[in-house]
Amino acid sequence: MRHFPGRVLLLFLAALCCASLEAQTVAAAGDAARAFTQINLGESLAPLNGPWKFTVGDSPLDPATRQPLWAEPGFDDSHWETVDLAPKARSFDPVRGLSGYVPGWTAKGHPGYWGYAWYRIRLKVISPPGAGLSIAGSEDVDDAYQVYAGGVLLGSFGDFSGPHPEIYYTQPSLFVIEQNAPRSPDAADPSSKTEAVGSNQESVVLAFRFWMQPTTLLDGPDLGGMHTAPVIGTVSAAANLHQVHRIALIRSFLYWPLLVLLHLLAALGTLALLRLDRKDPLYWWMGLVFLLTFVSQLESVVAAWSQSINAFQDHLLQEVFYGPLIFAGWTMVWWTWFKPLRKRWLPYATAVLVALLMVSNALGENLFYNLVPQSVGNAFHTASLLLRLALMALMLMIVGEGIREQGLEGWLTLPAVLLLGVSSFTTELSILHLRLTLFPWGIQIGLGFITNLLRLLVLALLLVRRTERSQARQRLMALDVKQAQEVQQVIIPQARLTLPGFAVESEYRPALEVGGDFFQVLPHPSDGGLLIVAGDVAGKGLQAGMLVALLIGAARTAAELDNDPVYVLRTLNHRLCGRENAQATAQALLIDTQGQATLANAGHMTPYLNGNPLEMEGALPLGLIEAAEPSVMHFQMNLEDRMVLFSDGILEAMNSKGELFGFERVGVLLAQQPSACEIADAAQKFGQEDDISVVAVTRTGVAGGVPA
Repeated sequence: MRHFPGRVLLLFLAALCCASLEAQTVAAAGDAARAFTQINLGESLAPLNGPWKFTVGDSPLDPATRQPLWAEPGFDDSHWETVDLAPKARSFDPVRGLSGYVPGWTAKGHPGYWGYAWYRIRLKVISPPGAGLSIAGSEDVDDAYQVYAGGVLLGSFGDFSGPHPEIYYTQPSLFVIEQNAPRSPDAADPSSKTEAVGSNQESVVLAFRFWMQPTTLLDGPDLGGMHTAPVIGTVSAAANLHQVHRIALIRSFLYWPLLVLLHLLAALGTLALLRLDRKDPLYWWMGLVFLLTFVSQLESVVAAWSQSINAFQDHLLQEVFYGPLIFAGWTMVWWTWFKPLRKRWLPYATAVLVALLMVSNALGENLFYNLVPQSVGNAFHTASLLLRLALMALMLMIVGEGIREQGLEGWLTLPAVLLLGVSSFTTELSILHLRLTLFPWGIQIGLGFITNLLRLLVLALLLVRRTERSQARQRLMALDVKQAQEVQQVIIPQARLTLPGFAVESEYRPALEVGGDFFQVLPHPSDGGLLIVAGDVAGKGLQAGMLVALLIGAARTAAELDNDPVYVLRTLNHRLCGRENAQATAQALLIDTQGQATLANAGHMTPYLNGNPLEMEGALPLGLIEAAEPSVMHFQMNLEDRMVLFSDGILEAMNSKGELFGFERVGVLLAQQPSACEIADAAQKFGQEDDISVVAVTRTGVAGGVPA
């Protein structure tokens, strides 16, 4: 599975060779197809450019040994194709920028072929006595292979133990040729009598058994087998070369850890912005997309640098899960960015497209080639491309609407969307034979890396701008809230009032900065009666506070005209009807100097008289329908009778176990004749969830102090 950098072979040879290298090809007497390539080695290395014998298909097994016949030294491969792995001058991989690149078997007469193929070469190697020989495997292969020397399996890159090989992304491999490996039948070739005095000559037949999976065919037009020649050398020299290859591999992908770190920082930074505005879903979506991208890229680094994750697992995670989910995440980011557009159908359309994309990628990437015919896979591959284009079109539509509705805000997001589009279609762009990857200082810099880096930069600038605007709005909102608090403090009565014939206590504990509960204590200036209006506006915060101010003003105005409780509630209902999201519960209690009381209730909590709830009919809250009528009851309040009116914030207080304060606790509490402050304290300590308001009125006598 190729995606690794090229090598500069001359640099390696200069660093590793301790003695001169002499290579000489000697034609064998007789059959040219069985000629040996003679190589004289000091403590040195030589690339095995060829000539190689090559064929597609897999070897039959020896009935006795159950070993591949094509790996045997005596097998006649003269009828196989001849392959030369020597690269052309200035050759490179147009997809990944690999220098010294040799096209694979799909470009050499076997287009579209996947499966097994074999390479064989006969060698005569002259090396220092006792030095031993090793083979450094090709730096770029498709996809997995086994190495045989004299019919003996030296090792493999990939796991061949299952029904189909398990492949990994190409990594440096080293194979030691055992000194007792069977020699070629042609080892006694008289043409080999050129060995140096005191040197060691070995004749060996190398065979490479390759496997390429069908998924790899989607990567380009010239795939299959070895794209750079393996290298043979003494054990120490080959080990040094192997170490150099390992360092080059890590160096080549140094940009990946950088992207991993940047996306982790972007995720943490974006999620940290939730402290500024927890209600903005954009920060949640963008933070989750960055976090998912971080996990995706970290998994890719592990797959590229180790054999902890095989290529199938990486493809499955990247193509079926991470890729589609990240694409969908960015669609939701831009939808929430321009939320005023209110395209309610878009999340559902995105979910459907992503589910189809996951299925199409799973089948179109040939991940399950044992179950799905290749023709069906090709159809799903086309469907995958169309689905990605559809998701991209959704994002462009969102940004287009944003440009139309918000102008500059939409134009600023367009570069980030376009960069995402480029990075999402790099595979399709590579088919155009464009050089999308460079290797400055041996570090792979591809189009995907550049677009990711630019997109992070653009998004950082967009987030800074959005955060500054959000903070400006919050400062204005904070100012509005502060002013609303000041207004509410002015219109809320004093906590304790002593009026002729009455003692009134009140307590107000808003759940937020501005509460939605309200009450007014309005003594009549002429007849000595007392009107108490209390209520609870639906909702919390600034909007509820504005409705509270509206209702208090309306209640005071109505009471000046007529202090009849029914008239007052009808007036409040009229003010609320026709307003969007404007409802409230309320009650009005009128007590005259003789203790005659009239209570009108519109969906508010039933008040308690001397610790017992009054029994009255229910009624609709205010603001629902214009013709709604409150329930009404009349009763007598004697001297020292005490009436307690409170909001549902008392009942709905909840402790850490999820238990409500409830009617039973309210009954026990009010039986003890607590003050308004004590009632509010009890509910607040239990666990306040909503605004708390309490008004307690005690009849102390008649106006002027004359008993009734």
